[in-house]
Amino acid sequence: MRTFSKRVARSFARRMREFAEVEPEGFDLDDIPSSEVALYFADGVPKLYQLTQWLPVFEASNDLTTIVVVRQVETFNALRGATSLRVLLVPRYEDLMALYDRADFRAVIYVNNGWTNFQSLSFQQAVHIHVNHGESDKICMVSNQAKAYDKVFVAGEAAVRRHAAAIAWFDTTHLVRVGRPQLDLPAASPLAEFAGPTITYAPTWEGEDNANNYTSVDVYGPRIIEAALAQPGARVIYKPHPRVPSSPDPGVKAGHQQIMSTLARAAHADPTRGHAALPDADVLGILQSTDLLIADVSSVTLDHLYLRPAAPIVLCDRRSNREQLVDDAPIAAAVPIVNEDSIDSLSTTIAALLDSDPDREARTGLRNHYFDTLEPGRSTERFWIELRQAISEHDAALGDLSRLRIVTTGDHS
Repeated sequence: MRTFSKRVARSFARRMREFAEVEPEGFDLDDIPSSEVALYFADGVPKLYQLTQWLPVFEASNDLTTIVVVRQVETFNALRGATSLRVLLVPRYEDLMALYDRADFRAVIYVNNGWTNFQSLSFQQAVHIHVNHGESDKICMVSNQAKAYDKVFVAGEAAVRRHAAAIAWFDTTHLVRVGRPQLDLPAASPLAEFAGPTITYAPTWEGEDNANNYTSVDVYGPRIIEAALAQPGARVIYKPHPRVPSSPDPGVKAGHQQIMSTLARAAHADPTRGHAALPDADVLGILQSTDLLIADVSSVTLDHLYLRPAAPIVLCDRRSNREQLVDDAPIAAAVPIVNEDSIDSLSTTIAALLDSDPDREARTGLRNHYFDTLEPGRSTERFWIELRQAISEHDAALGDLSRLRIVTTGDHS
């Protein structure tokens, strides 16, 4: 145990040295325009999808100006030309605080629970708001770190209950229900028009640890693709999580490669069907053309529930524990499940769902449970209303503190 602790300490010290030695290119304290909002992201390129889904939302604001603050040079370079928002690279803590003071931010927005978020939270003059990067039943969507933020914006009632059930001593009044603004954005489908049904398999990745592992790629992936390809006249699309193709996990890597090979052979055998693997495409665009989704516990599943409530969903359970799955993910109670008991009959299940949809009404109720009955366009509207309200209330609270200090100290200068 002592050896492990020393190894961890040395690794952490090395990371801190590397973090501090990065040259802060693109950052100049003498060239900082006034801005109301800082969109903060401290992680590297592999997690950049967490930030990029929010960029169009903030780009569309016409009255609150936003600056993107990143902490790693690779992330900064990856964002060059990718957004109309100004992006600043600020690797050093002291420069971050200087930036915050100079820019006079009124709100700092966080899209994940990265470890350097706590450096940013040192700044006292802005309201700190966590917005996360999707709505999902994954355990990682709820963290004790939620206590650190002034407000936590969530999609709807399901997220409120998720926090209340998982975090002790957490004040749920800090949760603000805003829907999912990304689902209001136009997303063009990368798929051509097709006369038959489109079946999409969109698995997630294996997560940071076993508790966060919801992927089906290694346990069911190839058989899911085979069952989908067996449907007469159907088009099969494979859209994995961005981190699946580069996964170091041997099982996920093997499953992904087998899926890619199987789809390539099917596409070559019958080019008219349009089978395709689209790992780099916009999943929201693909969902627009998806008539049946097979996916894991993830934000993609719930995005499909919102965007296409009339289109069936099949949910994968790598642990084959239906009771636990339903407890963790309410949507599991209203959709067919792929597990070790049902995988062999998946082709029959898919055929039945394409023929009739007995779960449609139940899914509609769950859509409201997850997204508060918000129709397209309303999430964005509510998001900006709540953000402006949080800024206004925090500004007022700062004013109260300032007046209290004057009364207490007698300093009227």
